[in-house]
Amino acid sequence: MRRPSYLIAVALLVLSASIAFADEAVLIDFSLLGADIIENPVVEGTFTQNRATMMDFSAVAGASYTDEQKKQMAISLAITNWDVVLSSSSRTNENQALSYSREVKVSQEAARFPGAAVLGIRVHFPLEPFNAWARIQPPFEIPAFEAKADVADDGAITPKKDEQGSDPVNARLSRFEGAYDADTKVITAFGVVKNVGVIKAIAVNVKGLNFPHGLSVILKDHDGNEQIVFMGYLNFDGWRELRWDNPMYITDVRYRELRIDPLYPKASPFVKFAGFIITRDAATVGGDFVTYIKDVKILYDKAVLEPIRDIDDEAVWGIIGRREDDRKKLESQRFGAAQVLRYIEQQKQETKSVFTEPED
Repeated sequence: MRRPSYLIAVALLVLSASIAFADEAVLIDFSLLGADIIENPVVEGTFTQNRATMMDFSAVAGASYTDEQKKQMAISLAITNWDVVLSSSSRTNENQALSYSREVKVSQEAARFPGAAVLGIRVHFPLEPFNAWARIQPPFEIPAFEAKADVADDGAITPKKDEQGSDPVNARLSRFEGAYDADTKVITAFGVVKNVGVIKAIAVNVKGLNFPHGLSVILKDHDGNEQIVFMGYLNFDGWRELRWDNPMYITDVRYRELRIDPLYPKASPFVKFAGFIITRDAATVGGDFVTYIKDVKILYDKAVLEPIRDIDDEAVWGIIGRREDDRKKLESQRFGAAQVLRYIEQQKQETKSVFTEPED
């Protein structure tokens, strides 16, 4: 006997209600991190910083820094500013000097991502047969609650005002948080995704050059905990999407463990991008390694189904804002000191260049 069609329809509705549909978001897109402001004084016609991600840590720096040194504390997530840090056993002067990032443009005739800017990575691993790794990380920890701002051509940052024009916008308008513009059909992704519950999958668009090295993604959550996710090996030629599927993800919501956590002042759960790790096995080839990365995407369940609330808790209490200010001060101490050391080293190199080699 044939079952009535309406019974089949009801069964499908019940089944779909018991299964959670995850949201997809671009965590970080390197095609948006091209340098577009502040002209390079060495190479005419090129730029050094990315307008959308410009940060200035000099405002919270100590009084011991000179004005010239404080100028070095203004930096962005421009691709060329990303650091490549080798493991301690591999970090010789030569290996570290030959390990860096570059902004690379894909050919207009390419089948995938034509004309897009991508993160180019060069790592010089030791030639000796021992395990090694390299961490590719942003020049500063990507802030999760940085207020929106207008950035001038010279890099000056002016926080935007609210509708009353009195106070800077609060944390809900984070500058590094991904968003979708319905008018321009453009997705912005600068390293932060808010309202993230359980991650179902992670995907990376990467170009391999037949190296047998491994690629991992580093994520950081709202509690500051890092998660290193191994994506796979790069022993292929051309662009490929490497995907990690969470083996602990439970699709059917009926079998999930129910947890109720306080909301405010605990921030809405988020994840931020913390970098990549390239691993080289002792049995594989050492020396130079090159790869290119376009973006990182995540598939996740929302932590809060309706994040919009009838009271702006942060505007009343300002707890999260104060915590973020404290984090920013700590970050400025670490980052500011590193930038000053780089500036001093650059000054030394420029001083050496004015001297000629002695004649024999």
